[in-house]
Amino acid sequence: MERRIRLHGVEEVKRFVQAAERCDFDIDVSYNRIAVDGKSFLGIMGMDLARVLNVSYHGHNLEFEQMLTDFAAGDSTAA
Repeated sequence: MERRIRLHGVEEVKRFVQAAERCDFDIDVSYNRIAVDGKSFLGIMGMDLARVLNVSYHGHNLEFEQMLTDFAAGDSTAA
Protein backbone atom coordinates (compact mmCIF):
# COMPACT_ATOMS: atom_id res chain seq x y z
CA MET A 1 0.00 0.00 0.00
CA GLU A 2 1.09 3.56 -0.52
CA ARG A 3 0.00 6.73 1.27
CA ARG A 4 1.03 10.38 1.02
CA ILE A 5 1.77 12.25 4.25
CA ARG A 6 3.27 15.47 5.60
CA LEU A 7 5.35 15.57 8.77
CA HIS A 8 5.84 18.95 10.45
CA GLY A 9 8.79 18.79 12.79
CA VAL A 10 10.55 16.58 15.27
CA GLU A 11 7.53 15.55 17.36
CA GLU A 12 5.58 14.31 14.34
CA VAL A 13 8.61 12.41 13.02
CA LYS A 14 9.06 10.86 16.47
CA ARG A 15 5.39 9.80 16.55
CA PHE A 16 5.65 8.34 13.03
CA VAL A 17 8.80 6.34 13.81
CA GLN A 18 7.40 5.04 17.12
CA ALA A 19 4.28 3.76 15.33
CA ALA A 20 6.39 2.29 12.50
CA GLU A 21 8.65 0.46 14.97
CA ARG A 22 5.62 -1.41 16.34
CA CYS A 23 4.91 -2.88 12.88
CA ASP A 24 6.27 -6.28 11.88
CA PHE A 25 6.62 -5.31 8.19
CA ASP A 26 8.91 -3.03 6.19
CA ILE A 27 8.00 0.63 5.78
CA ASP A 28 9.72 2.95 3.31
CA VAL A 29 9.45 6.73 3.17
CA SER A 30 10.39 8.47 -0.06
CA TYR A 31 10.16 11.47 -2.34
CA ASN A 32 11.64 11.75 -5.83
CA ARG A 33 14.47 9.19 -5.88
CA ILE A 34 15.29 9.44 -2.17
CA ALA A 35 14.07 6.58 0.03
CA VAL A 36 14.74 5.78 3.69
CA ASP A 37 13.66 3.16 6.20
CA GLY A 38 10.43 4.34 7.84
CA LYS A 39 11.72 3.09 11.19
CA SER A 40 14.79 5.36 11.06
CA PHE A 41 14.36 8.63 12.96
CA LEU A 42 17.61 10.06 11.58
CA GLY A 43 16.77 8.93 8.05
CA ILE A 44 13.43 10.73 8.08
CA MET A 45 14.86 13.83 9.80
CA GLY A 46 17.40 14.02 6.96
CA MET A 47 14.60 14.37 4.42
CA ASP A 48 13.06 17.63 3.24
CA LEU A 49 10.01 17.75 5.51
CA ALA A 50 8.54 20.60 3.44
CA ARG A 51 7.72 17.97 0.80
CA VAL A 52 4.87 15.50 0.64
CA LEU A 53 6.33 12.11 1.57
CA ASN A 54 5.28 8.76 0.11
CA VAL A 55 4.94 5.91 2.59
CA SER A 56 5.05 2.38 1.15
CA TYR A 57 4.25 -0.65 3.30
CA HIS A 58 3.04 -4.23 2.90
CA GLY A 59 1.23 -5.20 6.05
CA HIS A 60 -1.62 -4.25 8.34
CA ASN A 61 -1.49 -2.40 11.64
CA LEU A 62 -4.54 -0.41 12.73
CA GLU A 63 -2.58 2.05 14.89
CA PHE A 64 -0.10 2.76 12.08
CA GLU A 65 -2.84 3.23 9.50
CA GLN A 66 -4.71 5.64 11.81
CA MET A 67 -1.52 7.64 12.26
CA LEU A 68 -1.13 7.81 8.46
CA THR A 69 -4.67 9.17 8.24
CA ASP A 70 -3.78 11.83 10.83
CA PHE A 71 -0.78 12.93 8.73
CA ALA A 72 -2.51 12.59 5.33
CA ALA A 73 -1.48 15.11 2.68
CA GLY A 74 -4.20 15.86 0.17
CA ASP A 75 -5.22 12.70 -1.64
CA SER A 76 -3.98 9.93 0.68
CA THR A 77 -5.51 7.01 -1.16
CA ALA A 78 -3.39 4.15 -2.44
CA ALA A 79 -1.53 5.05 -5.63
